[in-house]
Amino acid sequence: MPDDPAPDRRVPVFDPSVALQLWPGDARELLRLLPDSSVDLVCTDPPYNLARYSTGNIDPGWRAPFNNDVADWDAEAFDPAAWLPEIRRVLKPTGNLFAFTSYNMLGRWHDAYDPAFDTFQIVVWHKTNPPPKLRRAGFLNSCELIVAAWDRGHAWNFSRQREMHNFIEAPICMGAERVKDPRHPTQKPVAVLRRLLEWGSRPGDLVLDPFMGVGSTGAAAMAMGRRFVGIEIDPAYAAAATRRLATSPLEAR
Repeated sequence: MPDDPAPDRRVPVFDPSVALQLWPGDARELLRLLPDSSVDLVCTDPPYNLARYSTGNIDPGWRAPFNNDVADWDAEAFDPAAWLPEIRRVLKPTGNLFAFTSYNMLGRWHDAYDPAFDTFQIVVWHKTNPPPKLRRAGFLNSCELIVAAWDRGHAWNFSRQREMHNFIEAPICMGAERVKDPRHPTQKPVAVLRRLLEWGSRPGDLVLDPFMGVGSTGAAAMAMGRRFVGIEIDPAYAAAATRRLATSPLEAR
C-alpha cells in the first residue's frame, strides 16, 4: 500500500470571491496573507490558558469519562495582546470581534482590547446541560464568556430590544453535532455561533476564525450565506474541518 501523500505545504492565496477557504498552519504566519480591512467579523475560540487548573478527566466508571482535561495546545500560554495588531489590521472599521474566553483571561482581554476599540463588552453563553460536578464541590461551569468589541459605525443586525440581550442559552455539543474523529475538547455548538453571526455579520460578509478547530464557525457561516476563512494549526483538526465542511452548506452542522 502506498504511503499517505505528504501534507500540502503550499502557501495559500486569499481569494475574496471564494466562499470557503481553509488554511492549515499557524495563524501567526498566515494572517499576514489577508489584506488590510478585509474581514467583516472575527469569530474565534482561542486557548484559555487553563492548563494549570486541570485536574484530569473524571472517570465515574459507569459511562465515558467527563472531559475535565485540556489539550496540548492549551498548555502554551496565549496572550490576547499579541494578536491585537493583526486583528485590527484585517478587521474592517465596520467589523466586529467575538472571542470565547474564560474568567482567568477576561482581564487580559479587557486591558488590551478596551483601549483599542470604541466599545468592549461581554456576552454570556449559558449552557443548559453543563458537565456535572460529581463531588458537588463548587458551582457548575454552566456559563462561558465571549468578548465582544467594535468601533463606531460597526454593523449590527438588531431590530428589536429583545434581540439585544448579551446572553445566549444553548446546550453544549452532543450527539451527531460532536465531531468524533478527532474529538475536540472545546468544540462549540453551531447554535451559539449562528447567534453571533446573526448579530455581527450579514450575508456575503467575510468571517474569519484563526483558531478554527473542527470548523464549527465555518459550518455556521456556510449555512448562513457568509464567506469564511478558517486557520487551524493542528493537522488532525484541520483535516476534520475540511471533511465536515465538504458537505453542502445546508447540511453543515
